[in-house]
Amino acid sequence: MKHLLDLLAAIALLVWGTHLVRTGILRVFGANLRQMLARSIGNRYAAAVAGLGVTALVQSSTATALIVSSFAGQGLVTLPLALAVMLGADIGTSVMAVVFSFDLSWLSPLFIFVGVVLFLSQKDSNTGRCGRVLIGLGLMLLALRLVTVATSVLTQAPAVQALLGSLSSDLLLEITVGACLAVLSYSSLALVLLTATLAASGVVPIDVALGLVLGANLGSGLLAVLTTLRSTVAARQVPLGNFFFKLLGVAMAAPFIGLWLRHARPYLGEPAAVVVLFHFTFNVLVGLVFIGWTQVIARWVEKLLPKPNRSGGNGRQNHLDPSALATPSLAISCAAREALHQADVVETMLRGLLLVIQKDDIKLAEALREMDGTVDELYSSIKYYLTKISREALAEEESRRWTDIISFTINMEQVGDIIERVLIDIEDKKIKPRRHFSEAGMAEITELHNRLGDNLRLGMSVFLNGSVRDAQKLLEEKARFRDLEHAYAAAHLGRLYANTLQSQETSALHIDLISDLKRINSHICSIAYPILDSAGALAPNRLRPLALAEEP
Repeated sequence: MKHLLDLLAAIALLVWGTHLVRTGILRVFGANLRQMLARSIGNRYAAAVAGLGVTALVQSSTATALIVSSFAGQGLVTLPLALAVMLGADIGTSVMAVVFSFDLSWLSPLFIFVGVVLFLSQKDSNTGRCGRVLIGLGLMLLALRLVTVATSVLTQAPAVQALLGSLSSDLLLEITVGACLAVLSYSSLALVLLTATLAASGVVPIDVALGLVLGANLGSGLLAVLTTLRSTVAARQVPLGNFFFKLLGVAMAAPFIGLWLRHARPYLGEPAAVVVLFHFTFNVLVGLVFIGWTQVIARWVEKLLPKPNRSGGNGRQNHLDPSALATPSLAISCAAREALHQADVVETMLRGLLLVIQKDDIKLAEALREMDGTVDELYSSIKYYLTKISREALAEEESRRWTDIISFTINMEQVGDIIERVLIDIEDKKIKPRRHFSEAGMAEITELHNRLGDNLRLGMSVFLNGSVRDAQKLLEEKARFRDLEHAYAAAHLGRLYANTLQSQETSALHIDLISDLKRINSHICSIAYPILDSAGALAPNRLRPLALAEEP
């Protein structure tokens, strides 16, 4: 019983080590990996090579599938090219299986020691995250050695030897078991390494081991499909197409397992080498055979899983992809895209506000007020999505971006609320009583509104690009807007002294309106503060020199 528990603990340690490596790499290089993929996806061969490189580093084709699925969901890459990336990703996983099949157990203590020192000394930095990766690698190598020790003891027991002697190969059952284990362990790489180790120890016959390897490949494709079930249709198409590749590959390879054992095994030596090289050969052949079929498989997938018609407003693509939460840097990008959509809705409300004032269009006012509900819903959705991203999994720059997104969405939500209240005031104090602003007053409101629109677009650019120069320009616009608001308020009082009838009728509304427009501008200009603060370019408080000047 103790030896069985030792084996199960070693298997769990192998899966956990794989998880540490995958998450550690994504935390350190997540944004760079995304940029590498985005730049490399020019044709299907370059895309396959990029997928191979990223997956060899991350050690998880499922993680690569989630990144590429998000690209496809955002329309940044076509489906055939995304499928080519996944063919390369599967080869990358098999390359790492070959590397780990060598006896590298002597590196385990070194990796664990150095990794723990780096992680504990600089936990929240990239150095600490690299230490986490080293710990994972060390645990994987240690686990493989423990599996070998545990299985060598178990295979000497008479009961286990009798059980192994009674095993007969059932290929369909082996593939099914391998697929289920790959899904449960969330790692086909861990399962292939475990299978190779068990085959080397004689626990699993070599023909059974090859069946489990085919199942592990199928299971990794199924895992990506299950992980993206709640994503958009475009994001779900990539793992589904990759699953088709694996399904067709397994169907083609299964009848030739006997030929592989008969002709290739004599040249490969140890059973572990036979298993990992079979895994490698399978994925290379699938990649070579199906690299020219990406267009065909893409058409199959699009027929089976067609994109919905997005001509209506309710069919808008939601950028908050749940599957991207496994990759924090990717989830941050998804939240930023959704925040920009929230700003687009606010901009539509702001443009419509002037039309309501000019044309007394009460139906448009009601429609714009309803849009504030959309702004509030987007704010709640983005905020909830961001809270599901692990803050400790974010690099320092990504953590600042997390804060920027929260600040941006809060400001947009408050701008939407102000516009809604302004529309209610216009309905009650201007449209229903049939009052009108004076020609000069309307010109002032139009000027302030046009500046607001320009500042909102500049604020969206600052949020998107993080330009310090644009952020400084936005704060300069805040000062100009404040001066205009004071000047126009004084001009309105001058018209009151001149007994202008229209100015008297709309006086309270006019003063409130230009004050509300100033408040909207303040929220828009607040977008610049986090950017300038991060760059150390935020000007000191202007009240301090004023107070010093007043001292005796």
